[in-house]
Amino acid sequence: VETAEALTIEDALWTVLAEVNAGTFRLTVVDEDVHTGVERRLRELIGDVTGKLHTARSRNDQVSNDFRLWVKGALVEIGAGLVRMSDALLDVALRHPDALMPGYTHLQRAQPILLAHHLHAYVEMLARDLDRVRDAHRRADRLALGSGALAGTSFSIDRESVAADLGFAGITANSLDGVADRDFALDTLFACSVIAIHVSRLSEEIILWSSAEFGFVRLDDAFATGSSIMPQKKNPDIAELGRGKSGRIIGDLVGLLTTLKGLPLAYNKDMQEDKEGVFDAVDTILALLDVFPPMVETLRFNTDRMADAAVADFSLATDAADVLARHGVPFREAHAVVGRLVARCIAEGTTFANLTDADWAAIHPVFAEHRPPLDGLASVTLRDVPGGPAPRRVRSALATSAGALDEPREWIDRERAKRDALFMRPGHVPTA
Repeated sequence: VETAEALTIEDALWTVLAEVNAGTFRLTVVDEDVHTGVERRLRELIGDVTGKLHTARSRNDQVSNDFRLWVKGALVEIGAGLVRMSDALLDVALRHPDALMPGYTHLQRAQPILLAHHLHAYVEMLARDLDRVRDAHRRADRLALGSGALAGTSFSIDRESVAADLGFAGITANSLDGVADRDFALDTLFACSVIAIHVSRLSEEIILWSSAEFGFVRLDDAFATGSSIMPQKKNPDIAELGRGKSGRIIGDLVGLLTTLKGLPLAYNKDMQEDKEGVFDAVDTILALLDVFPPMVETLRFNTDRMADAAVADFSLATDAADVLARHGVPFREAHAVVGRLVARCIAEGTTFANLTDADWAAIHPVFAEHRPPLDGLASVTLRDVPGGPAPRRVRSALATSAGALDEPREWIDRERAKRDALFMRPGHVPTA
């Protein structure tokens, strides 16, 4: 391909891209696919020199390469959504630094914790999600062009130079794998699936907390709907949709796993099925990460009710056992002593708060001088270990998580700039 011919083809390709962006490019019934559609339009623009466009390439390596480019861009935007979601959770946590709530196991009240500690758990989940997204991006970041249909090309092309021009970090190392690999699509679907699971778990808690039975939170009207028959209803529809859509995304992952499991090397038309699942999963995740931050930021918490629930149902029993263990009583014995105390209180219809000094001393001699905490804040303050719910530990964890988002923000900005430069026509001056 002569330099003048290459420049003619390149200029025409920019014209076609402009038509695509303007919505004026049209595929016709004679076009086998988008590749032949582009070639047909190029031939209309520049004539027979179009025939040289396909030199040293195949649709097989083009498809893999184009899909990698698309996936890379999608993963960057998912990363940006995860940062926005993390910011929202951190903001709400910082607005409620000392708000108590019950921590649960088996959906039964277990021990008091801070609301900020609970929300920070989701920040940690999203941090792992962001790691997975970036790892998927790293594995997708390989140029497939030059792999040909399966056996490379006899033309002496500079794959590393092409990779640099297209913003790839490197090239694929095997031509068969270059066209047959869809691991990057699976990585993307898996990352989306785990994000969906985390969104679903948060959705479930919002649904529970907003119910009359819990009464912990009220949703902003923008994220709830009424009933067609029951005037009093305020249904958490957005949270329910977040919970429901996770199943479809997981289905997209399972679908592509099943498609790929029996394919011999190298390219097979079955691989066309990779797009629909990935497009669906990415679109869904981006929508969820767009709507959930404002929903979280507008939650109105009933902190008084949450604080009462935090110490209800003998949630401070573990603290009582800890007092005994701290003064030399083997924990298993301490556990049994407090278990009998709880059973007695239930039978008598009383609580720890109603026990007299004499009652405590009769339960165990240690309690004559060392009483367990009887309020939630004292309980969580005692749990002063890294990663624990003590207020100072939670404040530290929130600050660490907020600072940890700085580097991902820089990565997102860098990758967006690389993508924008890739699709900017040479000589074009971007407007502010």
